[in-house]
Amino acid sequence: MELPVNKTIINIAILLSFALILISLIRIINYPVLQNSYNDTMTMREIEERSCDIFTGEWVPDPDAPYYTNKTCWAIHEHQNCMKYGRPDSDFLKWKWKPDACDLPAFSPARFLRLLRNKTMAFVGDSVGRNQMQSIICLLSKVEYPIDDSPATDEQFKRWKYANYNFTLEYLRSPFLVRSEERDSDGPTHTGLFNLYLDEFDESWASQIDSVDYLILNADHWFTRPAVYYENGRVVGCHYCQIPNTTDVHTAYAYRRAFRTAFRAVNSRRRFGGAAFLRTYAPSHFEGGLWNEGGDCVRRRPFRSSEAILEGVNLDMYMVGLEEFRAVEREGRKKWRLLDTTQATLLRPDGHPSRYGHWPNENVTLYNDCVHWCLPGPIDNWAQMLQHLIKLESTKD
Repeated sequence: MELPVNKTIINIAILLSFALILISLIRIINYPVLQNSYNDTMTMREIEERSCDIFTGEWVPDPDAPYYTNKTCWAIHEHQNCMKYGRPDSDFLKWKWKPDACDLPAFSPARFLRLLRNKTMAFVGDSVGRNQMQSIICLLSKVEYPIDDSPATDEQFKRWKYANYNFTLEYLRSPFLVRSEERDSDGPTHTGLFNLYLDEFDESWASQIDSVDYLILNADHWFTRPAVYYENGRVVGCHYCQIPNTTDVHTAYAYRRAFRTAFRAVNSRRRFGGAAFLRTYAPSHFEGGLWNEGGDCVRRRPFRSSEAILEGVNLDMYMVGLEEFRAVEREGRKKWRLLDTTQATLLRPDGHPSRYGHWPNENVTLYNDCVHWCLPGPIDNWAQMLQHLIKLESTKD
């Protein structure tokens, strides 16, 4: 006697079998693609680190560093070429940044270039921004050197092309991020006197970013120079301008207004669809006097996090930048990202050129440099942070 068979059950079984076969075929066909995509995106360990605060940590020994030298990289600015000009110690090269709660993946030139294939990255800001860009060029030199594709011969706008990856790296000089002009080449402190138009875009860079995929903005120590501040076409104050009947205001006032205007400039570009990063304030490390009063940076090892605190002007400037970043991030008009290098920078008093940016017997008037960074040096770890953030960004996209 035959048992009755439910035709509905048979049809469901057939459909399930067909679906399983189809899924297996798709996986077999796409396995190489999936495998390559996995290799170039995130490992499981990196996925777990997505929520890790990479900006809080300590410097730990790195016996494998440095990853280039002043002899293997031609992109080092002379004033940051510390080993060429006789810096006697090299221990400052043997450290890496270690976040408290996770491991930061090591910088990989090949991976970085793969992530930036067919992309454009632009640094906008002062000479510390240029310092960071030159660090990246040196780190990438193990894989490829770029071709100079700059539109002019001056240093205001530099463009480098990595032909094998169709990757463009740019530097647009704008130390105040807003429209500015030199009012007096000497000024009260012999470093110039500037007019800053705090509510006006600096179109020299703002008009150039529409095709940029990763924009890194910074502004640091130029705001300590004497300047006259303008808003709505009139003088609203100054910083140590020594002009009669002009009110002296704190530099944080101008710093805040400049960031607000620069962020507004980015938001106003309809065709800009990239990610905009704020690289936070980089503290200097003058000890024993101000920069023009014999101050120097002679320490030979990093601070522990318990040995240094962010305070005074450094804290003021850092908080201003952070507050303005949070405000523009809340607007949600563009993809705003934070590259918070401040604590890592604060802990590296040993990484500056000091007097090792020129020959001792050169007839030049240069102060000890405790603002910029030796190459190779601590600033190379900024690229490690940036690689991690771009990796996260690429997985979001």
